[in-house]
Amino acid sequence: MNASPISSSSALSAKYTFERVLDVHHWTDRLFTIRCTRSGGFRFANGQFVMMGLEVAGQPIVRAYSMASANYEETLEFFSIKVEQGPLTSRLQHVKVGDSILVGKRPTGTLTISNLRPGNTLWLLATGTGLAPFMSVIKDPETYERFERVVLTHTCRNVDDLAYARFIEHELPSSDLLGELVRPRLLYYPSVTRESFRTTGRITDLLASGRACTDLGLPPLDRSRDRVMLCGNPEMLKETSALLEARGFEEGNSGEPGDYLIEKAFAAK
Repeated sequence: MNASPISSSSALSAKYTFERVLDVHHWTDRLFTIRCTRSGGFRFANGQFVMMGLEVAGQPIVRAYSMASANYEETLEFFSIKVEQGPLTSRLQHVKVGDSILVGKRPTGTLTISNLRPGNTLWLLATGTGLAPFMSVIKDPETYERFERVVLTHTCRNVDDLAYARFIEHELPSSDLLGELVRPRLLYYPSVTRESFRTTGRITDLLASGRACTDLGLPPLDRSRDRVMLCGNPEMLKETSALLEARGFEEGNSGEPGDYLIEKAFAAK
């Protein structure tokens, strides 16, 4: 989604809250995370997104960002790519602790487990910063109550781009709050496309060939038991949707639960 300027100051106060930056973590020269305060009245479902950005010369410049934090956490977290010429991220990447950012008051989005039909295994397929909504989903106790198994895939160009890997592999399974739920149910399947790694290749190819399921010790994707969420680059969304629909999967949305879900708000990132 392209950054969009909003000119009216009244629109600013009506639609956004000012939140204070608490931490900025630069994963690589292309990726960073911002953690900020959370307004007491801000409510969202895990997997949703909100408009977030900065006030520049009296005007807010915002774009859609998924919450990487869970809805029960006291702070908000956002995972972003750096675009040097981007109207928002060229500035956002330079924010520091204590700075203010704008957070919209109306979260929305389709990537919530309530929009899926019942199933046994939940597949969360992410490329790049498309990982963000799934970070909140895998921290949601209800995810593990609804599904016997959760598979999180994350495909990036380089190994260093696999942000949150340590948290997913070590910290989350060891947490006092969720460890007992996560350890027996969550499977993490990272892959990279441009350098040597234990798993190389695009997730679409890894699924189509059957390698992903073989590596994980799981049967092939089947509509009768599997549910899927997709978030990432447009090519991945298109190819994976075609693969799923060829196997009988039906897309869901906020009005009609389905077998798989796509967050279209990020398709033009």
